[in-house]
Amino acid sequence: MKKKQWVFGLLLVLVLSMLFYRYGLPYIQRNKYARVKTQYVFTEIINLGCTSVKQQGASNTCWSYTGNSFLESEMIRMGKKPVEISQIYTARQAYIDKARNFVRLHGGLTMGEGGQLQDVLNVYRKYGAMPRADYTGLHGNHTYNDFKKMTPMLNTMLKVLVKSKPLRSNWEQSYLATLDAHLGEVPKTFDYQGKNYTARTFADQVIGIRPDDYVALASVTDQPYYKPFVLLVPDNWSFDSFYNVPMEQLTSTIDTALQRGYTVAWTTDVSEHGFSWQHGLAYVPEKCSDEMSREEIRNMFVKPMPERIITAAERQAAFESWQTTDDHAMHIVGLANDQHGRPYYIVKNSWGKANFYKGYMYVTKEFVRFKTITLLLHKDALDASLQKKINL
Repeated sequence: MKKKQWVFGLLLVLVLSMLFYRYGLPYIQRNKYARVKTQYVFTEIINLGCTSVKQQGASNTCWSYTGNSFLESEMIRMGKKPVEISQIYTARQAYIDKARNFVRLHGGLTMGEGGQLQDVLNVYRKYGAMPRADYTGLHGNHTYNDFKKMTPMLNTMLKVLVKSKPLRSNWEQSYLATLDAHLGEVPKTFDYQGKNYTARTFADQVIGIRPDDYVALASVTDQPYYKPFVLLVPDNWSFDSFYNVPMEQLTSTIDTALQRGYTVAWTTDVSEHGFSWQHGLAYVPEKCSDEMSREEIRNMFVKPMPERIITAAERQAAFESWQTTDDHAMHIVGLANDQHGRPYYIVKNSWGKANFYKGYMYVTKEFVRFKTITLLLHKDALDASLQKKINL
């Protein structure tokens, strides 16, 4: 009898465990950030219009998500009804141009899914844009993009190609066919609000931005200030130029832009120990993690902590030593203060809504000065003195 009770009890435990992993664990995972302890109290100062938070999934195309979110906010600023732009169409067209550069350079180019914010403008200028609903790159019941199979296949194809002489004349057709197989064919025309468009006419007639009205900034100490230079990071595969500004002008430029009603697209390093997606916070801790006590580590993202003040020399040294790398792109849409009056930028991310602030982050100005790679914004968002210095 006892043996039967023991077997029954074991079976009951197994069944309850299966039910927990099937129903209970996903619920806990979905709600774990709702229980994150925080003493932060934010007061919004500026919060500009933007579209909903997206999920880039298993695709390293944050630059396309951020760049197109930025264009959507530009539509709002211009008084237009925003349309959610296809990030995958933009990424696909950039992949084609990147492949051409790879072949022309005989393989001497970093391949992958990464890119720069200017790639969005370059694609817009050259190919146009289309609504997200008309080109998602999704198959079947998939709800987010996954490029883990596509990217290695494309890269292997190109690496084999550049070893062949003479170069096969039909390589682009094979490359495009692989993109079609994974992302679907691009529609030549599509309907939007009762009218038929191509990607070109949709960009010109509906979105209506002028790519030449935008300016890209960076900050390094080994190039002349207020002059354009080619930023040498792997994701700048198109060798675009950026205007070089002093470190302090990164944040003053963002402040001016936000005050004038302009959002800012931003690329940065998110590998720092002061960056926490789960808590929705990024700052520059006063101490390195190996110098912190257990209590300090425990409170890193619980309450406002002291920050280290960064110099331009420290910023440059981190960039040159690869401590600062070109990791991620996000969209700066506002400004807030914490309960002690410290300012934070309100930043829209593209990793879905599963963090404490439902897809947004609060990032200190010191973090932005330290870890910014590039900024992209409308030239009218710059103050007059900066426009004059860079000769716009």
